Amino acid sequence: MGYSLTLIAQRQSATLTESVIGRVRSAVGGGVPDILAPGEAADIALAAAPSLELVRAALHGAAIDAIATPTDGRRKRLLIADMDSTIVTGETLDELADFAGLKDRIAAITARAMNGELDFKPALRERVAMLKGLPVEALERAWQRVRLTSGARELVATMRAHGAYTVLVSGGFSFFTSRVAALCGFDLYRSNTLLDDGAALTGLVAEPILDRDTKLATLTGLAAERGLELSATLAVGDGANDLDMLRAAGLGVAFRAKPIVAAGARARVDHADLRALLFAQGYRSEDIIA
Repeated sequence: MGYSLTLIAQRQSATLTESVIGRVRSAVGGGVPDILAPGEAADIALAAAPSLELVRAALHGAAIDAIATPTDGRRKRLLIADMDSTIVTGETLDELADFAGLKDRIAAITARAMNGELDFKPALRERVAMLKGLPVEALERAWQRVRLTSGARELVATMRAHGAYTVLVSGGFSFFTSRVAALCGFDLYRSNTLLDDGAALTGLVAEPILDRDTKLATLTGLAAERGLELSATLAVGDGANDLDMLRAAGLGVAFRAKPIVAAGARARVDHADLRALLFAQGYRSEDIIA
């Protein structure tokens, strides 16, 4: 089985030079590089999976990501994406907590849960309980702060245009996921529901809570429903509740992830934006829908 080693730099920096590519090619004994986007992304063909430790050593600390994939079946037919700190740049619950004067306290719990130090369900219930009595209009104010991660729209639009089914799955709340899904063009979204009495939050989240098991079940269930092998799936996320689905997917990418996730996933993106997931599938810059 042949492999493709994809090197990806930050879009604006254009630091993927011929010399960098050549140095990596020599280190792994690869074929003639195929430039996917000048200065940003390139493929190196290999007969076998490379040592990513060897690749990173050859990069000499450059802010360039490296993802190795089997050449066959590179383009995935199902995308499962986390929302907070993946498709959007921040944590929506933490932003909501700011309007209750609790951002630092709740963000500290979020960080521990996302790094696998706390069980997700009780940590979510604890954080939501702290918001009891917060006026519902705070949700709209928090929404005004939400920003899409660079490359999010391109990722979804390009994969959909090539026949993939795209799903946003989040331990966050439907108030935000519904809007993010619409902005990016996802086919489907799944998330938790924050309860209110019409005027203020009740401090409760609807049960059952969507957690890491649900994310994995969404991946495997939708793949089976659509007649796809897991090798034809792509999952991306940053937190500990994403790790199971990242490990199960054909291509599971830890995106600017927490240490436990970056260490446990088979692929990681630390520097580039979400276009990296397209380049890792062999898409060229001219294939990407802006």
